[in-house]
Amino acid sequence: MSEELRKRHVGEENTDPKLVRAESNSSTENLVGNLRDSEIDSEDDKNGRKASIDLSGTIPIGTNKAPFLLETVLQDLPDRWRNWVVRGVFSFLMLTFFFVVIYGGPLALMITTLVVQVKCFQEIINIGYTVYRIHGLPWFRSLSWYFLITSNYFFYGESLVEYFGVVINRTEYLRVLVTYHRFISFSLYCCGFVLFVLSLVKKYYMKQFSLFAWTHVALLIVVTQSYLIIQNIFEGLIWFIVPVSMIICNDIMAYVFGFFFGKTPLIKLSPKKTWEGFIGGGISTVVFGFAISYVMCRYPYFVCPIEYSEALGRMTMECEPGILFRPTNYKLPDFLTAFGLVDSIYLYPFTLHSLSLSVFSSVIGPFGGFFASGFKRAFKIKDFGDVIPGHGGIMDRFDCQFLMATFVNVYISSFIQRDSPQKLLTQVLYLKPEQQLQLFHMLKDSLESRNILLPNI
Repeated sequence: MSEELRKRHVGEENTDPKLVRAESNSSTENLVGNLRDSEIDSEDDKNGRKASIDLSGTIPIGTNKAPFLLETVLQDLPDRWRNWVVRGVFSFLMLTFFFVVIYGGPLALMITTLVVQVKCFQEIINIGYTVYRIHGLPWFRSLSWYFLITSNYFFYGESLVEYFGVVINRTEYLRVLVTYHRFISFSLYCCGFVLFVLSLVKKYYMKQFSLFAWTHVALLIVVTQSYLIIQNIFEGLIWFIVPVSMIICNDIMAYVFGFFFGKTPLIKLSPKKTWEGFIGGGISTVVFGFAISYVMCRYPYFVCPIEYSEALGRMTMECEPGILFRPTNYKLPDFLTAFGLVDSIYLYPFTLHSLSLSVFSSVIGPFGGFFASGFKRAFKIKDFGDVIPGHGGIMDRFDCQFLMATFVNVYISSFIQRDSPQKLLTQVLYLKPEQQLQLFHMLKDSLESRNILLPNI
């Protein structure tokens, strides 16, 4: 026993202290590495791959893109003027397409809105896939599009029920879809929710939940806003065309004023935006909005809401223009008449409301673009896509439009909203027959008591 203890003691004396420390450090590093790997949520994040996100090389850019023929023609121009010409050409093409869609009527506008919505969702969600690098996970891409379809079913179904309820209720098999629309929508969402939970994969939990949240934010930004755009269209094409035209005017004129006169930076998120462009674009938008509103108020095609006509048996845009779209005499302040000016002026009331819309599109609308700029800078990308040469992706052109659509819808519900017999009839048709008869007699008695309806003798 003593010999064995002596050998062990001699062995400890002959051990190199540096070797002991190295072995100790190696064990510590292995322990820390194991702990780190156990905390890392994805295999992609190991080996220090949690660097700052840079998507500049993976997301296609459209700002500097031009068709081959146009590129050949403009090759001798400086980059600044080349970009100006490309943006101008495709701005003209987009405006032409916009006029064609307006000529196509409400259905063409709604289809275009749906297509734009899908493309914007695709551009946003593709950035999410690139950020979280989980292209190979099963189900998840399909689930994102499933949630898009489910959201559209709910929101567009709400519009159909509200505006086409009279027609739908006449068809027996569609009546069930109307009655239980919200329950069906919720059931569809629950199916997607369950499928998401079942698709969770170990070591990818954080990324999957992050992309789940990303998908829902994209739905909030894109689907709900497009739903509001559709509601604005049903109130009358003027509530869609005028605000959209204001945003387009503000965008173009701010670019023109900034290009030729811009010297003072406006905001750090967008270094090319200037105060000169912001102010010039704002003034131009107010003037343009007043002028286009005055012209459009004269045509029932633009001002009449889309409703179902019992007499015609179809949807129609024919009506007697409301008070907003009839010339009204406004008395001018006394200090203006003192200078020999006229004491009153005839205007359409809608033109005065258009001033509120133009101010919002000039002052608040651009912040939708600034928000998108901040989003792109966070991931070091220049554009959302390359669909439109000289401009970028669809989302690059419609970032301000969605914010504007929300304001218009809120403005209508707050200051313009009128009771519609069409909508009330839709609600009455949901009642049981005996309740409908009760409502009929109550309404008849009320009209007779006010001498609006002569009583039967």
